Amino acid sequence: MLASMPQLEVTSWDLAILIGYVVLTRIAFGWFFARQTRGEGAEGYFLASHRMRWPIIGLSFYVANMGGSSFVGLPGAGYHSGISVFHYEWMPALLLILFSMFFLPVFLRTRIYTAPQYLEERFGRGSRVAFSAMLLVTSMLVDAPGSLYAGAMVLKTLLPGVSIWITITVAALAAGVYISFGGLGAVVANDALQALLILAGGIVIAVLAWQAVPSWDAVVQAAPPGALNLMQPADDPIMPWPGIVGVFIVGMYFWCTNQFIIQRALGAQTLDDGRWGALFAGLLKLPNLFILILPGVLATVLYPDLENPDLVFPMLAFDLLPVGLRGFMLAVLAAAMLSSLEAILHSGATLFTMDFVQPARPEIDTQGLARWGRVTTLVFMVFAVLWTPQISRFPTLWQYLQSILSYLTPPIVAVFLLGLFWRRANGAGALAGLVVGVPLGVASWAAVELFGLFELQFLYAAQIMFALGVVLVVGVSLLTPAPPEQKVEGHVWRPSDAAVALGTPWYRDYRYQSALLGLLTLGTVVWWW
Repeated sequence: MLASMPQLEVTSWDLAILIGYVVLTRIAFGWFFARQTRGEGAEGYFLASHRMRWPIIGLSFYVANMGGSSFVGLPGAGYHSGISVFHYEWMPALLLILFSMFFLPVFLRTRIYTAPQYLEERFGRGSRVAFSAMLLVTSMLVDAPGSLYAGAMVLKTLLPGVSIWITITVAALAAGVYISFGGLGAVVANDALQALLILAGGIVIAVLAWQAVPSWDAVVQAAPPGALNLMQPADDPIMPWPGIVGVFIVGMYFWCTNQFIIQRALGAQTLDDGRWGALFAGLLKLPNLFILILPGVLATVLYPDLENPDLVFPMLAFDLLPVGLRGFMLAVLAAAMLSSLEAILHSGATLFTMDFVQPARPEIDTQGLARWGRVTTLVFMVFAVLWTPQISRFPTLWQYLQSILSYLTPPIVAVFLLGLFWRRANGAGALAGLVVGVPLGVASWAAVELFGLFELQFLYAAQIMFALGVVLVVGVSLLTPAPPEQKVEGHVWRPSDAAVALGTPWYRDYRYQSALLGLLTLGTVVWWW
């Protein structure tokens, strides 16, 4: 065990590697895709003209979720409460199987730009506006600030004299300007490179952390009680085992309906590309237990008195790595933060432009829509910067992110599931689920998490809010006329959507791929039960 906290110093070589990497990748990719999408209008800017192939989609799915917030949040959660946070990492494998089988075929068949656009075609204009507004709010108050805060925590450790306002402003400016020119193509191209670097960097840190601890017995003794078990007691404040249902509900929102994630699949060249890419991303999530979460647990041996768990990963990186590799890891962290932030800002611009500007100005051409998207990106960047410092009020970044999503998103999941699988669901029911369920979730979150008026574990809250959403959609739908057939046909899942072309080899059949991924996931969970 280390007697004292290490003194972390950033050398000129570290900073040179960081700045060189960020500048070169942004200039190279930004310039290339700005030229490639010139003249292509909205489809080129928002969906990369449907050119996305499965490896790029999978890597981009992965890195959009593996931004700075995960790089900082997962090791911090591992340090603070153990490996139970892995429920958020294995669950996406199952959710992306469901996305590939049920959600994606319907989304691509309807040729939508955004998830709220599906709700309009299925339920009407009101549902689209309500959901899009909610997505914009969460993007600017949850997703983008979380990514900025993660980067600020890293630089606060390495450069304590630099103000958090300077850090988040520079990061937001770099991301906002970059994607305002390059669009989705530039986002996913950088994502693919960042995903490979994230995996490589995480593996290096994990190996060095394992070498630094005296023994596994030392880890068992230093870690909090039960930290090395996935399943925690029902009264656990962070991850009670019945709360896994809540993880599933929130995860379905994030991986199956959240615009900044699914936009990659909406730009797929074919349905198979979208499916394979989603499954590939699910596979990539499983190693996060070993390269991010367990190193956080190992850090309880190395840094037993760390006050802020969110500082675990930068401590590991700059304590264990030599000069040069530290600069590389700093570049990986910066790239992860920027990639996630770029995806969030781009999806927010897509939502605002396609769900609000286009309906309000139907005469505008695709070039005009692309210009609106670029300007909106920069405006949202400013809002994210202003809100980011509020996250410091929560114990960990991970708790902030998951608690607010657990209250806001379950009614949305109820609307999408009933829309896809229950033909009787109508616009009145969907609107009730959104305009009543989501604001009630916001009020409940504020009452519990901000003001402490009563106690309720947020994963239990997710289940309550989901049940409320189902009751609202079903109840109001049954009390009002059935939806017109044209609103239903083509917008609900049908068994033929699960089919594959005759003669498809088994190894190219997403159903076999899904079964293998499911078995691998189940085996991992059972091993660490």
